[in-house]
Amino acid sequence: MPVHILHLHSTFNLGGKEARAVRLMNAFGDRARHTIVSAMPDQLSARDSIAKGIKYEIAQNPPPLSGRPSARRYEEIARFMRRFDLVLTYNWGAIDGVMAARVFGKGLPPIVHHEDGFNADEAERLNPVRNMYRRIALPAANALVVPSSVLERIALKHWRQPAERVHRIANGVPTALYAQKPDARLIPQLAKRREGEVFIGCVAGLRPVKDLPMLVRACAGVNARFKLVILGEGPERQNILDAAEAMAIEDQLILPGFLPEPHRYMGLFDIFALSSKSEQAPISVIEAMAAGLPVVSTRVGDIAAMVCPENVPFLAPRHNEVDLRDRIDALARHPDSRHYLGAQNRIRAAALFDEAAMVAAYARLYGAAMGRPDALQ
Repeated sequence: MPVHILHLHSTFNLGGKEARAVRLMNAFGDRARHTIVSAMPDQLSARDSIAKGIKYEIAQNPPPLSGRPSARRYEEIARFMRRFDLVLTYNWGAIDGVMAARVFGKGLPPIVHHEDGFNADEAERLNPVRNMYRRIALPAANALVVPSSVLERIALKHWRQPAERVHRIANGVPTALYAQKPDARLIPQLAKRREGEVFIGCVAGLRPVKDLPMLVRACAGVNARFKLVILGEGPERQNILDAAEAMAIEDQLILPGFLPEPHRYMGLFDIFALSSKSEQAPISVIEAMAAGLPVVSTRVGDIAAMVCPENVPFLAPRHNEVDLRDRIDALARHPDSRHYLGAQNRIRAAALFDEAAMVAAYARLYGAAMGRPDALQ
């Protein structure tokens, strides 16, 4: 009989955590069926990536995951969770599912909580109230999963979780797919390359924490012909366009919106660039590595430990456009370096960040939480 899994999300629009959750759903196949709750019921774009044949439903009129602390609301959430074999909660926006188990835990299924990082409001400083809330709630979870060593340290130090219940599982992608020839038709503006022109790519939600206007300013100072492609959707789109206009590079900026299946286009780029104020173990960096790209990024999260050692000097030590610009410029002017770093990153991605290892690790953890070790394998 398939395992019935409840997924509690703050939003189910496609982002890093949602993409991983969907890949796991697809990998578990007919061994599980899924009920998905989005605290923002109109944000459900990640369901478009769920494979055909996967049994799932979007919960209708679930108890609210957000709001002021309330015993009545916690009790409603706990009552809702009792019908499932396993509950998976994701990030701060679903922490009340864990708090409900803390307050009304009798008869509840096992809970595994996932923390993937922070938005702009905690990019520079952790919120002490949220830290305290997590300390109170998280003992009700059977396990806490994080993708990075940075988050692992935060969980141990600031959220005061016992080491045996904190599990670091690296994000993964199907690395072999990224070795395939990319499809230039997906970004037609890159079909023709001028002599010496460099294609700089970024895949990110267009949100303030990604600081994409800074990436635009950094690229504007590059001493080479270039096109900058930023793939994603979000509220920062106009600010990105305004930055390009201010730097007089609006004709070199391409904003195609969101494109699925990044293995089909990532290889079109020469350099992958990221300007985030906060990251942990970004899937987009793994995708770029698997596609054989050098990575230029702000030095955030685990990125320095993810890329090959030779790529580390191309991570900006300070969060400013000058440091980012200099590193993009150096790679733009040296194609041999780009090719060497990209080849080393591809080898490293296949060795450390393949999707098969990630799926196996999650299957073991979820199975252990339910006391059914082989249920998802």
